[in-house]
Amino acid sequence: MEPNAPRHLGQDGKGPGRRTVLLAAVLTLSAAVPDLQSRSKPPETQGSARDSGEADPGASPVMDTGPDGDEPAPAPATPPPVPSRAQIVDTYGKHQPHYWGLEAPGVLTRLPPGPQGIALTFDFCGGSGGSGYDQALVDALRQRHVPATLFLNSRWVTANPATARQLAADPLFEVANHGTSHKPLSTTGNTAYGIPGTKNAGEVYDEIMPNDGVLAGITGKRPRYFRPGTAYMDDVAVDILGALGVKAAGFSINGDGGATFPAAVVAKEVGKARPGDVVICHGNHPNSGTAEGVKQAVDKLLAAGMSFTHLP
Repeated sequence: MEPNAPRHLGQDGKGPGRRTVLLAAVLTLSAAVPDLQSRSKPPETQGSARDSGEADPGASPVMDTGPDGDEPAPAPATPPPVPSRAQIVDTYGKHQPHYWGLEAPGVLTRLPPGPQGIALTFDFCGGSGGSGYDQALVDALRQRHVPATLFLNSRWVTANPATARQLAADPLFEVANHGTSHKPLSTTGNTAYGIPGTKNAGEVYDEIMPNDGVLAGITGKRPRYFRPGTAYMDDVAVDILGALGVKAAGFSINGDGGATFPAAVVAKEVGKARPGDVVICHGNHPNSGTAEGVKQAVDKLLAAGMSFTHLP
């Protein structure tokens, strides 16, 4: 009570009157009612609206949150649209290349810094380059649980549709694009190993995208990497690959010389691989020395504590 607050006296002026006492009792009882009602409820009904599953009209809307519950969950990223052939020609048709070879700027020839293994890659060329299937090679990789990136050419897929689907379904392997007609990727018609390359930006698109669609139809997603026939590219072609959302792949170790090396040489060359290396061999020549040579090299590398990985 405040020091100067008036006191309500009874008729004799000596204490609180009957009306005052009754009023105080009513106020005390009113204050106690909510607590009594709360205590009388069964325990399971004493929770909040959120606990009971009922809507709380005074609550703020609940937003989806991220893993920590403190921020809204980000919406899934939408990949940018793939440029059309006409857009590629319009953008790159007049660009002049300054490099032709196996290591154009932007081509992945070694794995990036960081924890690394050895990346084994195998080309399946098709057509005049051979449409066979090296079952012994694939069996050797599977038996040793060694991952690999398989570059499939459209002509090889056409000749081996069931095998292509089987390889694509195996998580040990990643499927990548080895071109539609197995041409070197040039914007000026350069030749590699006697094989004429694409002649302009439009033909570069034609070498990449038809097989891109074939492989996406098999795997359910676009291939991440492209390696042209012979692995030769110019720098403008690499830029076109980037614009199409694909990475250019080369190699640091030629393991089987286009499936021409005997097994002993394959074993020696592949056996030189160290963490970070990208090895190229072939999976479409079952009568070559590739399978046996790769098997011998992989066994020695595993025994030395080396590991293997897909392209990043």
